[in-house]
Amino acid sequence: LISGADAVEAQCKRFEVRASDSGKVLFSADEDEIVIGADRLKVTGTEGAVFGHSVETPHIRAEPSQDLKLESPTRSLVMEAPRGVQVNAAAGDLKATCRKELHLQSTEGEIFLNADTIRLGNLPVGSFSSSSSSFSSSSSSPSSSAPRQTIYELCACPNGKLYLSPAGASSTCQSSSNICLWS
Repeated sequence: LISGADAVEAQCKRFEVRASDSGKVLFSADEDEIVIGADRLKVTGTEGAVFGHSVETPHIRAEPSQDLKLESPTRSLVMEAPRGVQVNAAAGDLKATCRKELHLQSTEGEIFLNADTIRLGNLPVGSFSSSSSSFSSSSSSPSSSAPRQTIYELCACPNGKLYLSPAGASSTCQSSSNICLWS
């Protein structure tokens, strides 16, 4: 053991730090692993904890009344588990946002949405004219003289894009609509 002004160095096969009252191992290090045995590990740096490779833990939790943030500033964030990944917000909202595309994919099963209300915002609305059998995209509000349309039909283009069409006595969806052709 060498204790100097700049550092304390120890050369040994195993190094341990124990609690003075219980004798519990708080920290141990050997050639193969480092073990931190405290009930709580607190990292106080502003950048948090940085791990060069994988992290394996049965539980990650934020401080009480603090948000938990998992972030990968320059690459992707991957969570994998052979028996599934569960994300649960027991008392609040769950929000997933991204800059480009959000993909929900199930390779062998289904994507199941279970809620009292399912809303699809910002869908394009088309207008249907039965006399000319034409369909076009409507971006302006209807004139004050025309009755306000309140019931719409949800339509799907052959490529999977969804749009709304004013509901009629029969379907007003058309796969050759401008919305499908220009998407």
